[in-house]
Amino acid sequence: MADTKREIERKFEFETSKAARRGVPDLTGTAGIAAVADQGTVDLDAVYYDTPDQRLAADGLTLRRRTGGSDAGWHLKLPVSPGVRDEVAAPLSDTVPRSLAALVRSRVRDGGLRPQVRLLSSRRVSHLLDADGALLAELSTDSVRAEAGPAGPGETGEAVEAGEATMAVEATAGAVATWTEVEVELADGVDPALLDAVEKKFRKAGIHVSDAPSKLARALAETGTEPAPRPESGPAEGTAGAYVLAYLREQRDALVAQDPAVRRNLPDSVHQMRVASRRMRSAFKTYRKVLDREVTDPLGEQLRLLGQELGVDRDQEVLHERFQEGIEALPRTLRHGPVRGRLRTWNNGRRAASRRRALAFLDSPVHLALLDSLDALLADPPLLPRAAKPAEKALPKAVLRDYERLAGRIERALAMEPGEPRDHALHDARKAAKRARYAAEAAAPALGKPADRQAKAMKSVQTLLGDHQDSVVAREALRALAEQATAAGESAFSWGVLYGREEALAASQERELPEIWDEASDPALREALAP
Repeated sequence: MADTKREIERKFEFETSKAARRGVPDLTGTAGIAAVADQGTVDLDAVYYDTPDQRLAADGLTLRRRTGGSDAGWHLKLPVSPGVRDEVAAPLSDTVPRSLAALVRSRVRDGGLRPQVRLLSSRRVSHLLDADGALLAELSTDSVRAEAGPAGPGETGEAVEAGEATMAVEATAGAVATWTEVEVELADGVDPALLDAVEKKFRKAGIHVSDAPSKLARALAETGTEPAPRPESGPAEGTAGAYVLAYLREQRDALVAQDPAVRRNLPDSVHQMRVASRRMRSAFKTYRKVLDREVTDPLGEQLRLLGQELGVDRDQEVLHERFQEGIEALPRTLRHGPVRGRLRTWNNGRRAASRRRALAFLDSPVHLALLDSLDALLADPPLLPRAAKPAEKALPKAVLRDYERLAGRIERALAMEPGEPRDHALHDARKAAKRARYAAEAAAPALGKPADRQAKAMKSVQTLLGDHQDSVVAREALRALAEQATAAGESAFSWGVLYGREEALAASQERELPEIWDEASDPALREALAP
């Protein structure tokens, strides 16, 4: 089993050898630190794993096997923000634990893992305590020796698949680097302002914040084995192609980065990954005169499949939250039968199946091949002649074309009578609103405020239409819940009340749409975008 811990820390280094000889100043009296308790010295031996081309290091991830100390085992560290990482730990073993291998699969794929660097550290530990003796932070002074290129299985250094790597750390090869660093890691729930106070105290003692975000990053830099930048090419700066590719890179990076978050079941992770897939797929369609459709259309279809598989889990999550809120909002007089239990049973069965389906797809050869194909497209983009044109000339036409597409769908939907056909038409308009919004967002770095305003206008339409579609889907699910309750001998009254409320909500949104659309379709917005 893997355990997760949020790690908030700051690393420091001595500015001069004189400062190093003086050592760390006494922190007693700094920001509520009442005592500094010496915990002794421990020897640590860590071997860091990565792909041969160091994909994990390139994205700021570290995967290590460490012995010594109180937390011997495997540790995967995932960046959250500067100075903040999530550490996922697994018990000590001779192979990369499958739980951790899964979390790096979107980066490793078929690249295999092998030892890259061995770090031997002599760590002196002190606890920073408050007046009640409670732990505020752990202060560590590490004397580090980094050895590049420890041998892998059979001491050959060959790449191995995740989950199959065995350890042979006796043999080392390559460059060696040594340094001393100081680390302050906050205890759970402690105000990060403590780190600022410690940093101020350290500066006076000739100790500054380290430039390296981690020991591994410093080891790779000082042994000359740091990862090379991704080999991606593209058109000249300021062209339409340059801006479109920059947007696509953001979405590719989001797909890869959200993968471990989805596997860890972090809040909103499925939604964010699904949005990245939609944005990329939409950009392929919107900017089809910038990138060759013969290449992008097959990728768009694979992205559609990804969004579809993720959508099962995400849609269930949204429905459950919606129904929970609806039940809690019902007066007791309208709450008949075991509605909370019925909802829990319904959700647990559907959610377990939808999550298994999403995770299976992320592990599938189809998905891993998609990630490789996206990398290949960005490394060698299939550019068309329009990609070389100035962005301010080429991009507005694509943005306005998607707006006109949305306008046509809105007009058709508003001309229809309320009912199921109109619901389908409004859903089609919702998808067009997303595409129009994403088109403007992609162009915003080049076109500035006019594109920003257009994106916001399209988002308002998308939000209203999205709420309407959510109500349509909710009514279908409520009908099923009512049937299940009836079959179990329970009252279906409360589900019927919720159904009626959803029906009224959808009708209200349909009445509101013309006004929202009038505001969003302001001709001044389109005039500002015109090339």
